[in-house]
Amino acid sequence: MDPNKDPNQTNTPEIASPEPTRSDRSDRSVRSPRSPESPRHLRPSGGYRSLRTFQAATVIYDATVDFCERFLPKSSRMTEQMVQSARSGRQNIAEGSRDAATSSQTELRLVGIARGSLDELLLDYEDFLRQRELRAWTKDDPESLAVRNIGRNRGKASADRTDPTDPSDPTDPVAHAALYARWLKSPDPAVVANALICLIHQTNYLLDRQIEALEKQFVQGGGYSEQLAAKRIAERSRQSGRPAAPVCPLCGKPMALRTAKKGRNAGSQFWGCSGYPDCKATRNLDDPDPTDPSDPSDQPKGSPSC
Repeated sequence: MDPNKDPNQTNTPEIASPEPTRSDRSDRSVRSPRSPESPRHLRPSGGYRSLRTFQAATVIYDATVDFCERFLPKSSRMTEQMVQSARSGRQNIAEGSRDAATSSQTELRLVGIARGSLDELLLDYEDFLRQRELRAWTKDDPESLAVRNIGRNRGKASADRTDPTDPSDPTDPVAHAALYARWLKSPDPAVVANALICLIHQTNYLLDRQIEALEKQFVQGGGYSEQLAAKRIAERSRQSGRPAAPVCPLCGKPMALRTAKKGRNAGSQFWGCSGYPDCKATRNLDDPDPTDPSDPSDQPKGSPSC
């Protein structure tokens, strides 16, 4: 018997915490580890802590809370709105990354909301300076350049991070914020507001690039429903011994999975010739392949019209 063990303590097994709700799951400081037996998602998701947009939005959120506590009345409507906008910018980046597993459109929408929230916060800081007749830095102001250079240099350092023995953590929000402490901890509210304006501009630029990359990925790879259907068709074809994609009955090129955009079959998926628009042949998903010799009951059929 362990002499250090409490005699009143029972050997109750640990019970896993319930799955966090949508509103609080991105607030967890550490991601839950994946069980070795857990199935992999069709699409990657999460990993938002390594996104430069999330890291920058975290600095902006923390600095905004500090700014409001030091320079604005706690009960003012502006304080509430600024903190909410800063939090929304950060949280929606995280939520979008997590929801990428099942919906490209949701991911894009949430990242877009994050971009809009930071725009609102940007206007609040600009209003703060203008209404108090405080000097706003120009983009070529030495202080503006100094703030922006930290973000640029940090981005290059992350991209060039090749030393596996480097103990520093590029995702540490405290270490990240410390790089801007000269401005963010200044007793002058104009300095803090101007520095945050620079940070918001940089983060918005990164969000625009992130949205552009997500749109390109969606166009090239399709959405979750398309990828899931393609996976199902490929697995069914593998089990039946047929090729994953049928051959076009008109031109002989491989066919690709498409989704009808309009008409009575909108949202339905079908095989379309990869030679489109030169060849407009289509096939229903469940139509047998007329070129497959393994099915003697197969008879050539005309391709259905789209």
